[in-house]
Amino acid sequence: MAEQTIPDVRKSVTVAATPEESFTVFTGRPKDWWPPSHVLLKKERAGLAFEGGVGGRYYEWDVEGNEITWGRILEWQPGRRLLMTWRLDGNWQSIPDDERASEIEVTFTPAAGGGTTVELAHIKLHKHGEGAQRIFQALDGPSPGETLERFAKLF
Repeated sequence: MAEQTIPDVRKSVTVAATPEESFTVFTGRPKDWWPPSHVLLKKERAGLAFEGGVGGRYYEWDVEGNEITWGRILEWQPGRRLLMTWRLDGNWQSIPDDERASEIEVTFTPAAGGGTTVELAHIKLHKHGEGAQRIFQALDGPSPGETLERFAKLF
């Protein structure tokens, strides 16, 4: 699938916190905002975590200790930007590496009048191959979307 045929999906929300606080909550408390339906494990999810820094992973684990990596951190700029791979195929199944992974970019920008605008963008969706259009259609909807809506409720 050609890159230009699948647009990015961008959603945003403004929260009553500094960019640094927003970044800390996003990366330090994913279990508090991650939609419960967004799970790759077969058993009940026990936790979610981000390993801070470039090369770290974000992953989930189940009640039996099994882990699945959602992706790797490509850029880690506290209070500014987070860029990571998204290891799903075109059928919403986990893939083992980043070769066919799209990316998720999260930016934290001071908002006019106070607070922080948090933008979450799904980019390079063409990397999902034949399922790329299906992934785009599922993600494309009104802003802020379920993930950022849950995130905003923490402030």
